[in-house]
Amino acid sequence: MLFIHFLLWLEPIISFEQIMSIRNSGAVNMLSVNEVQRLAFENDYYELVCYIEEHRREYWHFIMTGEAE
Repeated sequence: MLFIHFLLWLEPIISFEQIMSIRNSGAVNMLSVNEVQRLAFENDYYELVCYIEEHRREYWHFIMTGEAE
């Protein structure tokens, strides 16, 4: 059970680092969610692909405000 809680805690950190990596590349508009997911997949950021799919509202909030919900 502790391992599952650790994974739930770790996912947003991994996703944040991956979001910043894609943003800093300048390759796509971060508001184009499908393009972000495509680039994430191409860069083996599978955690980010899943995170955006499962937490779209949180992704949008972060992109628009720079704050985590």
